Amino acid sequence: MPTLKIKRQADVLEPMTDAPFDVEEFLRQPLVARVATGKRIVRPVWFLWEDEAFWIFSGQWSRLADRLRSDSAFELVVDTCDIDTGRVLQVIARGHGSVVEFDVERARRKLVRYLGPDESRWDDRFKPPQGGAAKGVWWAKLIPHTLWISDQSFKPSIGGS
Repeated sequence: MPTLKIKRQADVLEPMTDAPFDVEEFLRQPLVARVATGKRIVRPVWFLWEDEAFWIFSGQWSRLADRLRSDSAFELVVDTCDIDTGRVLQVIARGHGSVVEFDVERARRKLVRYLGPDESRWDDRFKPPQGGAAKGVWWAKLIPHTLWISDQSFKPSIGGS
């Protein structure tokens, strides 16, 4: 299957109309991404795709903010692989990131994707900090300069359909 390469032009990503699947819909799913910074350190992360950027929590518990401050380059992959159906979708991003002020409403939008809309049921460690409690929590804003979009689906030989 061919891979579609999308570049950022004049601060906007090229249209994804020729993509082999709906990229916006794919990135709205509560999937786990893996992000790598310049030190070749790869970590699984929850993310929010919004405003043509990947948004990831960072804070005192994480070294991501320090890594981005020293070298803003990143690569990130979001993919799925269902061996029963043979559906394999990939979005690979390369670009530069920055550390920006924490925004509680953006945090809610991200967490609802993974934990559901009822905040009273969320584990305490995932409840967004309020007001001054947001001190020590930041957003890693990862702006892709290039996206590689690929449908690597195959006819399954084991499992279901």
